[in-house]
Formats: sequence, structure tokens, C-alpha cells
Amino acid sequence: MDELKQLSAQMLSALDEEMRAVLKMGERTDSFYRMLHYHMGWVDADFAPVTIYSGKRIRPLLIMLTCHAAGGDWRQAVPAAAAVEMLHNFSLIHDDIEDHGDKRRGRLTLWKIWGMEQAINSGDALFALSHLAMNRLMERGVGAETAVTALRRFDETCVALTNGQYHDMDFETRNTVSVTEYVAMITGKTAVLLSHSAELGGMIAGANAETIAHYANFGLNLGLAFQIQDDILGIWGNEALTGKSAATDISTKKKTLPVLYGLSQSKPLQTLYQSAVDDAFVGRAIEFLDEVEARQRAERETAVYSQKAIAHLTAAAPTGDGKTALFDLTNTLLTRQK
Repeated sequence: MDELKQLSAQMLSALDEEMRAVLKMGERTDSFYRMLHYHMGWVDADFAPVTIYSGKRIRPLLIMLTCHAAGGDWRQAVPAAAAVEMLHNFSLIHDDIEDHGDKRRGRLTLWKIWGMEQAINSGDALFALSHLAMNRLMERGVGAETAVTALRRFDETCVALTNGQYHDMDFETRNTVSVTEYVAMITGKTAVLLSHSAELGGMIAGANAETIAHYANFGLNLGLAFQIQDDILGIWGNEALTGKSAATDISTKKKTLPVLYGLSQSKPLQTLYQSAVDDAFVGRAIEFLDEVEARQRAERETAVYSQKAIAHLTAAAPTGDGKTALFDLTNTLLTRQK
């Protein structure tokens, strides 16, 4: 764990410096950029500098650790790490609008302060700026062919990401969703960006095609396990640890994996989900889910994807302290309680 802690400190510091450069933090800028600085957690609503929690930053860390473990110089991967983190934050800005979310990381969301129109525009700007960040790879000595390929894969991942979001919103209007459809949705909404992160690290390190494919599959299965674990915590998690009400996913009738399994097995739960939400709704729903062992089913699915992730990471043959850090990060993500 010491390797992960030490490398993370160096890498995340370099990431922050790179993103601040791309987003012109510290320059005399107008509200167009400062709204982005607010979302990134660098300033408050009055644009005064602050220091707050800015998210887990798993994806950029995965890029840099993978590059390091694959024998490359992780500093060359910093622009790609910045690009992916900025892309992730673009998706969060639009997510908050689409989900009518009031809070993000303990603060009012962008659209709640400046309105939907400006928030949409800010998200669009961050999307474009993430591409400009990726173009800085060649400034770090990454070859032109690798940089162009990385940018193409980045764009393909963007399409998959928004496709996953489309299906997530579509599911809200449907009474029935299959587990297969759900897995396809979270593959696009969550797993592809983690997959692309690990893939980028291998590419920038100059790894061979087989190794890069193993890293990509490692990230994909890690993303699937991560999302299903999130589904479990969304219902049975300790609110004091997650910082999120365990009732939210149930009261909003969100179609997560445990709920979909429960609906496929429990007639009483199907009937309940066709009724209006009242004070007893959450408790009864969890009772029905427990009766059909929906949590255990989801935990088994998490274990399957976790094992696949570990198998692909092992097959990629990472080396040195990067190897230790990658396995420690994977274990931390797969056993988290928040």
C-alpha cells in the first residue's frame, strides 16, 4: 500500500497541475472558465480559491499507474490522464442536469447556481477542452502515431459513454429491463472509460497489442465490478460511510442490478414498484429483495467480474512498484465500503 500511496501523491499532483494549465487556472479569466474551476473544486461560487474533495480520480490514476507498470514513463501519460478526468467531469455536469441533481461532492451543482443553459455550455466546453488536453501528448514526447491512435480511441470511448447514458435515461421510462440490457448499459456508462484508461496507459508505455488488450479487459471488468458494488452500497451501504442515503436508489425506483434481479424473482416487489412511493416503500422493497437474496446474487456477479479483472491484470505482466500499486488499487476499489 506504501507504493500506491507514494505514487498516487506524485501522479495526482502532476495531474492537477496539468488540468489547471489546460483550464487556465491562475490566469485572469472570465466566468466562462471560472464556472469550470468551480465544478473542478478549485474555487467557490464567488470564485474565491478553496480546497475541497475533488473526487476519487480513479481513471487518471489508472492511466498513469498502468503506463508505469508497463515499463513507460508515467509523466508522458499525464496529458491523457487530464483528458480522461476532464471528460469524466463533463459527463458529471450533464448527469447532474439530466438527473436534476442538486448536490455534487457536497456542494451545489453547476446548474443549480448558474442555470441549465450555462451548465450545458460549460459541459460542452469541458468536453472540447478534454480533447485539447489529449493533444498535449506529443509535447511529452509521445510519438505522433500513438497520439493520433489515442485520440481516436478517446473519441470512440466518448460515443460509448454517451450511448450508455442514453440507455440509462431510457430505462427510467420503461417498466421492464433485463439484466443483460443493464450490463450493456453500465458497460457504456461506467466500464468503458476505466477500460480506456488502462488501455491508454499501455499504449503510451509502448506495450505490445496483446498486453494492451489485457490492460483494456482488466479495466473493463474492474469497471463492471465497481458499478455493481456501487449498486449494492446504494441499497445496503452504511450511510455514514457512503455519504448517501441508502433509501435514494429505492425511493427513486432506480433500476440497479439487485433491483432488476429482485423484480425478476418477486411478484410482491413487482406489485410494489407499480405503486406510488410512501413512507413504507423503502423498507418493504428491501424486505422483498432480501427474501430473494438479491444482494447475494449481486455480490456473486461482482466476484465474477473481479476475478476476470485480476486475471487480465496478471496476464498483462505489470512490473515493479507499479505492479504492486495497481494490485493494491484494484483491491481497494473492489472491497470499498463507500
